[in-house]
Amino acid sequence: MAEARTATSTQTGILGWVERTGNKLPDPVFIFFYLILALVVVSIIAAMAGVSALHPTAIDEATGAALRIDAVSLLAPENIQRLWVEMPKTFTHFHPLGYVLVVMLGAGVAERSGFFAAGMSKAVKSAPKALLTPVVALVAMIGNHAADAGYVVLIPLAGILFAAAGRHPLAGIAAAFAGVSGGFSANISPGQLDALLFGITEEAVGASALDPTWTANIAGNWYFITAMTVLFLPIIWYVTDKVIEPRLGPWKGGATAGAADTADVAIPGDEQASKGLRHAGLAALFVIALWLVMVFAPGTPLIDEAACDTIPAANCSIHTQLAPLYQSLVAAFFLLFLLTGWAYGRAAGTIKDHRDLVNMMAESMKDMGYYLVLAFAAAHFVAMFGWSNLGLITAVHGAAGIESTGLPLPLVIGLMVLFAALLNLFVGSASAKWALLAPILVPMLMLLGISPEGATAAYRVGDSATNIITPLMVYFPLILVFAQRWQKDFGLGSLTAMMLPYSLWLLVSGTLLIVGWVYLGIPLGPDAPVGYTLPEMAAPAIAQ
Repeated sequence: MAEARTATSTQTGILGWVERTGNKLPDPVFIFFYLILALVVVSIIAAMAGVSALHPTAIDEATGAALRIDAVSLLAPENIQRLWVEMPKTFTHFHPLGYVLVVMLGAGVAERSGFFAAGMSKAVKSAPKALLTPVVALVAMIGNHAADAGYVVLIPLAGILFAAAGRHPLAGIAAAFAGVSGGFSANISPGQLDALLFGITEEAVGASALDPTWTANIAGNWYFITAMTVLFLPIIWYVTDKVIEPRLGPWKGGATAGAADTADVAIPGDEQASKGLRHAGLAALFVIALWLVMVFAPGTPLIDEAACDTIPAANCSIHTQLAPLYQSLVAAFFLLFLLTGWAYGRAAGTIKDHRDLVNMMAESMKDMGYYLVLAFAAAHFVAMFGWSNLGLITAVHGAAGIESTGLPLPLVIGLMVLFAALLNLFVGSASAKWALLAPILVPMLMLLGISPEGATAAYRVGDSATNIITPLMVYFPLILVFAQRWQKDFGLGSLTAMMLPYSLWLLVSGTLLIVGWVYLGIPLGPDAPVGYTLPEMAAPAIAQ
């Protein structure tokens, strides 16, 4: 790690400016606290100036007209009281908190038992040499469910496998890094990132009071992230084999220089690992079968057969009845990760008894310590934005301003992607950025006819594309260390230059994908249309 930090001091040019500027920013936790202070000041000024907007979906019972929403000072007595009295509720009712902690309880077992590492290792080691690049890229994108294991295990392993195949190991590191981090939002199934982002989206929708009936569905981007995987795979393959590897030149250093990269990763022997993976596969089938039973068996606990009784038949669909199934996916992923990790660990010998299992779950919660602190700050920022009414007012006027420009909605979405990609250079945390942006962007796009799922999809395209070129990304120094074990003079500028073609290709292709998706109106996931229509105006008026 020390080598990586030394190398960063020589960075110059635009990326050097990004690094220096980013390093001057405070921790994201304090960014939220500073923003809360600024929000208090702005709310006082806005309240005194009489800033207001007409609520798009609520009516005033007294006049029958659209409800007028006035800016409220956060130093108003009711808001001061709400801050101190409801502080525990504000924190614990922050939607992303429960979603993420539940999923991570299971994912922590799958990671610490060695299941994630063994699965990725098995997949890439079994790849034919001719398909080594696409297999590494695909496993890397799917492996973002494994959190740290994707960076700590797969990236150095890719370098070793490329060297063993007579190819440049830095090309393997680049392909894996591009998949794990550049393709951070791409996958073939939802996971903890979806739980995290949609939790924040749900909080933003709730704070806006535009649609009290909207609830998060962590499968709301499933079709889109699968399409991202299909699109990004050939791009990473092409850039690695046709752009990066030719620049690196032929590899003549042998296959053992970076073998120490995975020395500190506890992966059982091949026989134990294979046995563990077989048991994990059976556990995965059990979880899938269990959910199928709850969908199709008599009683159908995960299908609300009465959902259409209270709404017009034209507005009802199978997705309306399947709402409990979609809402159960957080629990499903918790159980899937927990049981597959436990089954693997028992067979491979990394879990001896139930105490090991409990310890692994406890350790995963320890790793979430920083996230809990961040969530506390973010929860109060989002809540106070709602109390002041500034989020909704800004969204209403922002939507009107965009409509007045005549910009097509797909272009608006494209600009949002580029803004998120730029912000990502300075604020690395995906949850921190979305907690900052969602309170305004989500309701604003809803007013323009884009669903909360569409706003979330657009954000995640921009968020992932520039991960691999910013020195502020938490794993960037670690990747540099991996590269320096193969090439001693490989510095931060070298790593950035190597990853820049991936970043540009992923950003351009991802932007075109979401723009085209919005233009065509393709559903982003089950029961997740890209378009959105506001509910009809209804009383009672929202409380101030």
